[in-house]
Amino acid sequence: MFLSRRDVLKGFSVGAGSLVLAPVLRQIEAQAAASAKSPLRFVFVVEGNGLPWQQVTPATIKRGKQDRERQKQVIPLADHELPSALKPINAWKDRLTVVTGLSGRVCGGGHSNNFGALGVYNCDGGVGNSGAAKAETIDVALGKHLGGIFPHVGLGMIEQEQSVVYNCSAWDKGKPMPTTCHPEVAYASLFGSVAGGSAKQEFLARTNVLDFLLDDIRRLEKLVAGPEREKLEAHIASYEAMRDRQSRLNEIENTLREKAPVVGDKYKSAVETDRLDAQFDIAAAALIGGLTNSVTLASGVGDPYFGVKFTGLGINFGKHGIGHGGNYNGMTWDVMSTKIRGFHFELIARMMTKLQAVPEGSGTMLDNTVIVYLSDAAEGHHSRCWEWPMVVLGTAGGRLQGGQYVEYPYWGLPGHREMGNLYATLLHLAGDQRDYFGVRDPMLKGDARGDGPLPELLA
Repeated sequence: MFLSRRDVLKGFSVGAGSLVLAPVLRQIEAQAAASAKSPLRFVFVVEGNGLPWQQVTPATIKRGKQDRERQKQVIPLADHELPSALKPINAWKDRLTVVTGLSGRVCGGGHSNNFGALGVYNCDGGVGNSGAAKAETIDVALGKHLGGIFPHVGLGMIEQEQSVVYNCSAWDKGKPMPTTCHPEVAYASLFGSVAGGSAKQEFLARTNVLDFLLDDIRRLEKLVAGPEREKLEAHIASYEAMRDRQSRLNEIENTLREKAPVVGDKYKSAVETDRLDAQFDIAAAALIGGLTNSVTLASGVGDPYFGVKFTGLGINFGKHGIGHGGNYNGMTWDVMSTKIRGFHFELIARMMTKLQAVPEGSGTMLDNTVIVYLSDAAEGHHSRCWEWPMVVLGTAGGRLQGGQYVEYPYWGLPGHREMGNLYATLLHLAGDQRDYFGVRDPMLKGDARGDGPLPELLA
């Protein structure tokens, strides 16, 4: 009789040998669980400065001449040529769903909706102010549910010389999550355990400091009681979580060494396109290496970061100016905008290629990865959030429909739905059965307001 790996693990869960082999056993158990049901992964690519629906909708698909004439449409993409910006992902057309018509009026609009873009709420941001995180965002909510050494990884690119910003992701109310904007810093944080030089030394130093702090706090814990002890216990829990992360990184050192990207000149480049390219490399490696199941790549996202330039594409003209309809070097605003958007989809295509090359279960990692592309400014530079176009790539292991264009009725009309419904759809795929995500639009009534996932997106 042959025993399954799970049976072996159960029989080997006690005894002195299990202590020595615990790290190995945990990895075998994780592989056994993955073979039974491969985990889902989610990637959010958020670009600043708005996303006009025309740039992601095939020209041969017609909408109502007036917004209030729009009704629901579900159209197969097979017979339609993708618009220029989406051409890089044409090979995965059967995994693509273009979604238009969803609203996000509660977010407020403007140059950027900041945390509201992924949180579906108004974060009270103003000019030059990213506002406050009022609740968790969808990328972090999925990361919490799916788990991982890093529940969520935020990477990005801005024009300013800042290593870390807080612009679009949040753990909870008042708890924004960092977006690491310097590739070298991101690499050291995620792959420091296998890096050389200063990154390796920093990783070891961080581990030693955590050990020292834990020992020190435990000694102090014996001397206090009551509320002070409870506070210390909370501190201990947070430090233990960080120390456990460091330990788990050590356990998968061989895997990380194999999957970590090779640091090249683009990691140190002053050119925005190089840095964003490097961040996509790091994101793919973090997913393939098993460091996380949720990644957000934020490109010029949040106020005041939406004015970034793309000099690497020959556009030495800020996106703020592009949003205002400016021209540069013979290029109109829409030509520049489409070129920049196309570059983002080139990076997405490279990531998909890498994930498709990694076997997983009866398919590949790409089969179990969902990529969502959107803008933090909804439908335009000065957005009003009447609609929030999105591009969804992936099948979620066969549970998500692809190869289609889905358009929802205009705001207030029967059948209209909000971006919170799309996020609820993603949560349902991950096993979190929420009826809605974020704040509902209180002005929507009757059948223009609905709970639950979007059935048009589910297979």
